[in-house]
Amino acid sequence: MKIVIDTNIFIAAIIKPSTVRRLLIESPIQLLFPEAILDEIDKHKDEILKKSGLSPEDYETVKSTLLRYVEIISTNEIKPFSKRALKIISEIDKDDAPFIATCLGYDAILWSDDKALKKQKEIKVLNSAEFSEIFYKH
Repeated sequence: MKIVIDTNIFIAAIIKPSTVRRLLIESPIQLLFPEAILDEIDKHKDEILKKSGLSPEDYETVKSTLLRYVEIISTNEIKPFSKRALKIISEIDKDDAPFIATCLGYDAILWSDDKALKKQKEIKVLNSAEFSEIFYKH
């Protein structure tokens, strides 16, 4: 089993020590993260710093530490799945296409707390509570 992590899950893990962070760090399941989203995380840096109380240096440390627990998937690897991903997600949020493309390319499940993503039927989406159930079964 492979799980693709969406941006909000990763940001939540940066912001505070929580169940989400623990699940990310301790997961026996292979976790994937599309490379294209790294810029998205940094776009929200000021907001993350404000919510977390982290210094810019600590933010970088936490982010890089958490990235060690995921496999970064290059944009080139998922490019063949991009058109289909856009078709699947176009009515929901086109910005989520890299996650869908990664799921398609790696036959993976998406971990996201975005309820709208469950509206599409081609990719299985687990929220944090559902992922937690799977985590504890392993």
